[in-house]
Amino acid sequence: MTAPVLRWAAMAAAVLLLAACDKAAPERPAGPMPPPQVTVIKVEGKAVPLTRELVGRLAAVRTAQVRARVPGIILKQVYKDGTDVKAGQVLFQIDPAQLDATLNAQKAALAKAKADAANAALTAKRYTELHAKHLLSQQDLDTAIANERTTAAVVQQAKANVESAELNLGYATVTAPIAGRAGEHLVDEGALVGQGETTLLTTIQQVDPIYVNFSLSELQLEQLQGAAAPNRSAPIPKTDTKVEIQLPDGRTYPYRGTLDFSGLSVDPSTGAVALRAVLPNPDHRLLPGMFVKLHLTMGEIDHGFVLPQAAVARDEKGAYVYVVGKDGKVQKRPVDTVYMTRKDWIVTGRLKDGDQVIVSGLQKVQPGAQAKATLETAPGGTPATP
Repeated sequence: MTAPVLRWAAMAAAVLLLAACDKAAPERPAGPMPPPQVTVIKVEGKAVPLTRELVGRLAAVRTAQVRARVPGIILKQVYKDGTDVKAGQVLFQIDPAQLDATLNAQKAALAKAKADAANAALTAKRYTELHAKHLLSQQDLDTAIANERTTAAVVQQAKANVESAELNLGYATVTAPIAGRAGEHLVDEGALVGQGETTLLTTIQQVDPIYVNFSLSELQLEQLQGAAAPNRSAPIPKTDTKVEIQLPDGRTYPYRGTLDFSGLSVDPSTGAVALRAVLPNPDHRLLPGMFVKLHLTMGEIDHGFVLPQAAVARDEKGAYVYVVGKDGKVQKRPVDTVYMTRKDWIVTGRLKDGDQVIVSGLQKVQPGAQAKATLETAPGGTPATP
């Protein structure tokens, strides 16, 4: 057989072999689809505080400006800058010489007024007796009585002048109007103060307890008040309000505060409501003007569940979650969303302790269908504090 014939024969055999391989193999019957894999967390009902993390600024409970109320020269500064003072403690001494001289002059004027009044009273008495004997005209009697009344009024005016002079002399000793921490002195010895105005000498601040001022947006305040309202369908929460602050070094301040003021209106420029808390400050570690982080707790849900926001879905009937039962089937459970934090929902409703709530893969499941649950090792929905 020649070479061309052999080549054609080989090609024909290859074509027949390929045709045999191309014959369709019989199709195998399709098996059931495996259940979708989802990530779940086990939930446990617990008391959940309704907490907000905010930024506040500290302020003194009381601030008093100490001023010179009379003119004079500062003779002495009695207190030491930055120390705690008591109410009534002497802070400055103003030269009392001029004020003392004024008081003596007013006392002398009072003595003269009393003498004139006594003389006028005797004259009026004498004129009354003479008029009764028809030895004096009515006009002279009226003049004597009027003079008696005038001199008596002058005595009262002189007494008031003496009291005013005594007050001014007392103002020469400048005392603390309140107890607190006295600041730096603003005038030195030899300075002329109170000349035409009340000169500011120093400032006293009361910092134990101390205020922390902060604000909440209208939405945040509504959420907190709504979650803490006793007429909700959810379990009745406790209504005590607590304030905890964090020191600049990251430590938690050992004393808790309470809310003592809430604004009556919303600031139109910020959309927030002003609030204020008061905290004990026995060691004076907190200073007015400091910015601090604070945790505001307004009540507590007695038995709530903390879930990641991704675990909660909604339809026309409300919020719900998917739960994988012990039989591996998916169940739809309606819940009440009580409160929302930055990343979690606090819910109540038809959930039980130990339920496996789906947090990932919700789009793969259907109620009543099977699902393969994988427990999340580090649940994101159970933070220590919302």
